[in-house]
Amino acid sequence: MPTASSSPRGIDIAVLAFDGISPFHLSVPCLVFGEDHTDDGVPRNALRICAERPGRLGTTAGFALEAPHGLDGLRGADLVIVPSWPDPATPASAALCDALRAAHADGATVVGLCLGAFPVAQAGLLDGRGATTHWRCADAFARRFPQVKLDPAVLYVEDGRVVTSAGTAAGLDCCLHLLRGQIGAELANRVARRIVVAPHRAGGQAQFIEQPVIARPDGDRLAAALAWARQNLNGELDVDALAARSLMSRRTFTRQFRERTGTTFSQWLVQQRVALSQRLLETTDFAVERIAAEAGFGSAISLRQHFARQLRITPAAYRRSFRGPADG
Repeated sequence: MPTASSSPRGIDIAVLAFDGISPFHLSVPCLVFGEDHTDDGVPRNALRICAERPGRLGTTAGFALEAPHGLDGLRGADLVIVPSWPDPATPASAALCDALRAAHADGATVVGLCLGAFPVAQAGLLDGRGATTHWRCADAFARRFPQVKLDPAVLYVEDGRVVTSAGTAAGLDCCLHLLRGQIGAELANRVARRIVVAPHRAGGQAQFIEQPVIARPDGDRLAAALAWARQNLNGELDVDALAARSLMSRRTFTRQFRERTGTTFSQWLVQQRVALSQRLLETTDFAVERIAAEAGFGSAISLRQHFARQLRITPAAYRRSFRGPADG
């Protein structure tokens, strides 16, 4: 694929479609690469829709579409794009995996958008490489493909000639990233403005992951203590206080806590305080200093540090993303 420093040219793109595909996920690469952006100085690309069995395909929206090309349409493509796979538990066929491997061996960059990372990994193209996918399916992906270096907190990962993206809208970020590599930042930014999206979105998908809430069944002292802690995040909270509230020794509390949450108490506490900060940034006009106090961070500096570490974005940028410009 051309680099940003070379003369821009149109590229050859094959997008895979399959029965039960999401029209939105299919439209993302078509919007970025398939539309005529010559008014923006972007060369027209050659884009074709391919399927294992060409012809009429159903979609999740209830209407049908037509895929005119079979898997032989992947041959000669500069980019082969797999939109979100309909079901991570359903393996791709041997024919599809063979076609992806052959396209990659022939020089194509293979892209798995959202759950499209699953068939790309099944084809073996992500072995030993970095990758991402939708956060809801990250655990299932990691169990199934332990040889892949999964990072579920980022919007997209490019590792050699294999690229993967996180969920849904992150596919747009990924495709614009690839377009920048083809034509350069200035022209890619024009395309982004034309389709009314940010040319480069800061942060990662961790900022959109809802923090799980631990259930509180009757008699569950640990769950009750953690529910109390979530209601008192602006106070002094430590393992000893929560262990006493759970009527446990420090050692028993620490063991049961890790078994229940999969993390340490200090890490959990930071996650809960960041989650509360997110909700306050989304739903109030509080200054960052007040949000830091409400969430138990003590200072705006501490809040910003933890926000950057957890979400790779500043509180002010997060607030703008969810609520528009505001004090932060």
